[in-house]
Amino acid sequence: MAEAEIDNSKYFVRDIEKNDGSVLKMKQCYMGDVGCVVWDAAIVLAKYLETKAFCDPSAGVNVWCGRTVVELGAGTGVVGLMAATLGAQVIVTDLEDLQSLLNVNIRENQSLIQSGSISAKVLKWGEDVSEFLPSPRYILMADCIYYEQSIGPLVETLKQLSGPETSIICCYEQRTEGVNPEVEMKFFELLQRSFSCEKIPSEKQDPEFSSSDIHILHIRRKD
Repeated sequence: MAEAEIDNSKYFVRDIEKNDGSVLKMKQCYMGDVGCVVWDAAIVLAKYLETKAFCDPSAGVNVWCGRTVVELGAGTGVVGLMAATLGAQVIVTDLEDLQSLLNVNIRENQSLIQSGSISAKVLKWGEDVSEFLPSPRYILMADCIYYEQSIGPLVETLKQLSGPETSIICCYEQRTEGVNPEVEMKFFELLQRSFSCEKIPSEKQDPEFSSSDIHILHIRRKD
């Protein structure tokens, strides 16, 4: 069956410039749920993947090259796409409703992906993850700590999906209004039963794309 034409009237575009000067063009939806736009935490995490700790072309360093990556709650897919352009083998995941947007953005940015790869799949937190095993080397997640009812399933998915060598990189915007502080507290209480967390200081983040209220954590399973 022929691939459906993209209806550009549904979308507006946000450009994310990479360190090499190339530009990720991320389509966002005018209408839809929280996954339809590029959130600031996703940009902060995407740019963090390019920092010298991971990627330093002058020194011949590229941690992402050939690494397996799964992004949870990918939304527009900007974080996973950044990893794929850096050479990672990426699966971006979200609910069924977001698959069309993910695939649009994958098609739109395919020319920037040389040695890496990317595909989109449905993953509902708390459900079976067997098709994503063996465990990826990296799990990426940006602004996934949002709905109270999803906290338990998200932590369960992290437990099922991660192995002893898996590094989870979580970026989230700290929100002070409404139930958000309570939701964050419950998430970290549950997470820290099975995982250890290390906060990444701002000086190790991208110098332009960082913010005092957006935090990056490295998370690993406890022995």
